[in-house]
Amino acid sequence: MTNRLAETLSPYLRAHAENPVEWWAWGPDAFAEAERRGVPLLISIGYSTCHWCHVMARESFSSDAIAQVINANFVAVKVDREEHPEVDGAYMAAASAFTQNLGWPLTVFATPQGRTFYAGTYWPPEAQGQMPAFRDVLAAVQEAWMLRREQAVESADAVAAALAEAAVVSPSDVPSSSAVVAAAEAIAAREDRMFGGFGGAPKFPVATTLSLLQQPLVRRASPDAAAAADRALAAMAASDLHDEDGGFFRYATQRDWTVPHYERMLTDNAQLLEVALRAGDEQTARGVAAFLLSVLRREGGGFGAAQDSESVIDGERCEGGYYLRPIVERAALQPPAVDGKVITGWNGLAIAALSRAGSALGESAWVDAAEDAARFVLRVNRAADGRIVRSSLDGEAATAVATSADLALLADGLFALAVATGSAGWAVQAREILDDALNLGAVTDPVLAAQGVPAAADQTDGDLPSGVAAAAAASLTAWRLGAGSQYRAAAEEQVRAHAASALQHPFGHGSLLAVAAGLAQTPRQVVAVTDSRDGALATASRRLDADVIAVVTPAQAGDFEDAGFDLFAGKSAAADLVYDCRDFVCRLPVSDGGELVRER
Repeated sequence: MTNRLAETLSPYLRAHAENPVEWWAWGPDAFAEAERRGVPLLISIGYSTCHWCHVMARESFSSDAIAQVINANFVAVKVDREEHPEVDGAYMAAASAFTQNLGWPLTVFATPQGRTFYAGTYWPPEAQGQMPAFRDVLAAVQEAWMLRREQAVESADAVAAALAEAAVVSPSDVPSSSAVVAAAEAIAAREDRMFGGFGGAPKFPVATTLSLLQQPLVRRASPDAAAAADRALAAMAASDLHDEDGGFFRYATQRDWTVPHYERMLTDNAQLLEVALRAGDEQTARGVAAFLLSVLRREGGGFGAAQDSESVIDGERCEGGYYLRPIVERAALQPPAVDGKVITGWNGLAIAALSRAGSALGESAWVDAAEDAARFVLRVNRAADGRIVRSSLDGEAATAVATSADLALLADGLFALAVATGSAGWAVQAREILDDALNLGAVTDPVLAAQGVPAAADQTDGDLPSGVAAAAAASLTAWRLGAGSQYRAAAEEQVRAHAASALQHPFGHGSLLAVAAGLAQTPRQVVAVTDSRDGALATASRRLDADVIAVVTPAQAGDFEDAGFDLFAGKSAAADLVYDCRDFVCRLPVSDGGELVRER
């Protein structure tokens, strides 16, 4: 017998459709039911490739005895964190008041109004050491609700008030170049000099932090801080975190990058492709691109969210078993499942990475794949009224709204695609989507808003750039392409809003500080106008150290100019000329690639 989750568009929710738990999908109906019954909500948040989510599902949510307790005393709600990132963020922030061991599955107990009064992560069906049994947690929460409800509600209100207060920010100045460099050096001081990377176990790739260390400003002013990023990538690429097929796993459970957690995310790999490109590690870049194209790319061109950590070998489900086999033996095995959910912002990361890497390394097939993904997202990930939504599955758009981060990441990807292809049309669409993101501001899930549950302040990076950083980065790109000074102002506004916190805690704000680094230096913009996109002049231009390297035909340069991208103004009259510009002021064009200065 299936429950309410069978008809959803989330692979994670569908995996729980046969549970004896009477799950509700995220939505107003679950809150109404909790109000009607006068019972608390049990909100379980996870995602389809999460190993411990699978474990808790097998141990507890598939148990008739535990399901009977849940169904009798709670309204149980299943949430796919990848489908509803604002919901996950809000309840993760609330859970931090009750536990420091945050992660997934996230298990939240909330009032019928949705406010958290207790939370944790994975609980086993039977007590293990200091970890209580899930059945005992359920009994304790039920008892607290029945006998001490007023205290539970007061606790929930206090947590909500604290979160609302924490969301208030105090804008400051855009950080100076010296302040950004100092922040990068503070991060580099935390480097694990023995094994590379940052921190102990568990150990994550932290691509957003690496992107800051790799900024040209940091490379010039503090070479050793920048080298910490290259050392981290080299350590990861040579470790168990890096699979034989080129893809990277989510994180390592040991400080020396061994014993990976075997799920593989689109977010990590798309960003690490760019990290490898900036580090000049062509072999690693090619491996990651191959993984994206051969494993995560879905029918139609979009990229799936992740590949599972678990697979079935010899009739038994196990974590990592597939990946532990030599690659030559894998062909005989069923590979771990790919979550085919095509997430708008995550595909924006992949579009950007494949566009930039494909252009730099002369791989037109990568740029073609980026174009296919862009077409897919713009065609499929839309609501009936034309608005871009958060995700789709099997060609059907989900109802979850796109966040400002989704729109900004997609816009930045389309800008990169425009530069890689020379097609102004992609830049026009990118600008329109970016304008929507900037006008949208912080998105609050409509159910959270209706219930008065405070959304988490999207200020720090997680496994991808924060919403404000994504909007700032896309705005900086738009300005560099000549879309107008208002986009530089938008980037500055986003950075100013969170600069004080970013400088105080740089490790969690790498992507925002990377934008600050871009604002602190004069941009170098190179426009090569040639009818031969693969000729010597185009190749020489792509090897330069610049913030923008656009290779266009005279007609394409005219299209960009007509579309309002002033960087291309006056550059459509003749072919086989390269314009080397600093802050839109261009030197006399040259026709010989040997005359181009590689360094800034």
